[in-house]
Amino acid sequence: MPILFAVLHLLGILSLTCRASGSDSSVTTPITCTTRGADLTEEKQLVLCPPNCTLWRVSVFGSRVYAAVSSVCGAAVHQGVIRSSGGPVKVHKLQGRQNYLGSYSHGVQSQALSRWTASFTVAQSVHVPQEVSSQIATTVLPAPGPVKKTLKKPVKKMTTGGNRDCQMEIALLLDSSNNIGQRRFNLQKNFISKLAVMLKIGPNGPHVGVVQASDTPRTEFLLTNYTQPKDVVFAIKEVAYLGGNTNTGKAIMHTVESFFRTGVRRGHPRVIVVFIDGWPSDDLEDAAVLARESGINVFLVPVAKPALEELGMVRDKDYMKKAVCKDNGYFTYAIPSWFGTTKHVKPLAQKLCSVDQLLCSKTCYNSVNLGFLIDGSSSIGEGNFRLILDFITSVARSFDISDIGSRVGAVQFTYDQRMEFNMYDYPVKDDALRALQGIPYMSGGTATGDAVAYATQNLFLARKAGPGRNFLIVVTDGQSYDDVRGPALAAQKEGITIYSVGVAWAPMDDLQTMASEPKDSHTFFTREFTGLQQFQQPLVRGICRDFTEAN
Repeated sequence: MPILFAVLHLLGILSLTCRASGSDSSVTTPITCTTRGADLTEEKQLVLCPPNCTLWRVSVFGSRVYAAVSSVCGAAVHQGVIRSSGGPVKVHKLQGRQNYLGSYSHGVQSQALSRWTASFTVAQSVHVPQEVSSQIATTVLPAPGPVKKTLKKPVKKMTTGGNRDCQMEIALLLDSSNNIGQRRFNLQKNFISKLAVMLKIGPNGPHVGVVQASDTPRTEFLLTNYTQPKDVVFAIKEVAYLGGNTNTGKAIMHTVESFFRTGVRRGHPRVIVVFIDGWPSDDLEDAAVLARESGINVFLVPVAKPALEELGMVRDKDYMKKAVCKDNGYFTYAIPSWFGTTKHVKPLAQKLCSVDQLLCSKTCYNSVNLGFLIDGSSSIGEGNFRLILDFITSVARSFDISDIGSRVGAVQFTYDQRMEFNMYDYPVKDDALRALQGIPYMSGGTATGDAVAYATQNLFLARKAGPGRNFLIVVTDGQSYDDVRGPALAAQKEGITIYSVGVAWAPMDDLQTMASEPKDSHTFFTREFTGLQQFQQPLVRGICRDFTEAN
């Protein structure tokens, strides 16, 4: 076998070498299963892979972009460009890079690689090649006669952006056990294909990946492997039935610990949709607890639940209550049978896309609105003002700021108030942090009460939020010239939690009057501006405590 392997590899290189001079992109060059990207001679080349390359122990390094040491045909199967039957592949050679990611896709396990000197990508051939191998193709001329005009039917293009109202990361966990069997397994694949289309996946919409539950869990493809509905449907079609036990708990654990480690967009809700035919073979509780603690929503879709006479075989009769994100009925969608499931596609998709209902992904880090009310009075000075900005930036950095996550806004005040930026101006975290650091110093008097009223009206009321979501952090160094009690009470009545941070000459009475209850845990004071950083962690913990208690 090793001799045959070496001979095939040599034949592939010889075939490429013979065509190196004067080759044309329309000419398809036959290669072997072991031909590597490094063996190709052209920057862009059309090659023909033989069938059954998956039967060889081909080496593939990377995902989407492959190290040049990888088998070209192995990479093409991994990417879904060809199936096991082989076919033409368009190869584009690229520069080397670092951190090639390993993944399992289409029956091929690619490996991770820290760096390589050259890379390549593979794609489907966009045209039928004029020449394959060395055979000459001939064209049959049409018989003379009147030429009929063929009317072109309008092609309906599928939208590619995705559903922006359903931006989330979804792992579809399939039942691939002996319980379901090959026939119902195929029906399950048909159902999730329709679900993927209904969800309107796309680069700016939901991302979907697939994991199988069996004796040992297996990732079929990751969230970033396919971002178009037609590609996902093709990838699902290629998923092979495994058999074995229904180790759903083990598969949930694998999905939490491994699947969501790669290609997850920051601040986007994460969801595991668990399909179970009958009942699980293992315990789900520990895996479900880990999912909840990791901010992942578990949906359970039981199909053909156990009959009364079968309940004695079920290991844990409360597995459905224990598995889901929250036992409130929302996170379970029961289907009586795999036959006639089309009517269930839309209701399940609507449930999954109800982002506000995904309680387990709503953590303090990705669900709060942070308003910073910054004293810009003359007593602070330019240097100390920069220390205030460093402090509030470090607080904001602890949160997942995004267009669907936490938001940040800032107001600076003296006798007047200036909106530095509102909650909608910077949905990208790095931009928001830069904006905080770039706030110019005003200088002037101190009217903290008016500033609290201004922030209530202009920072928060335009952005409706649930309980424990709106937080105002007031940073000041001195006595306010106006009343702070009335504006603070009005803000709190609007659902805004106030934290008072005082420096230098800020009177404790004013700070505690503004702060929410309990006063002691919502009030901070330091004599020096350099002491502000010590409050960063206690302040973030306090915000998370308030959020958790309110929700």
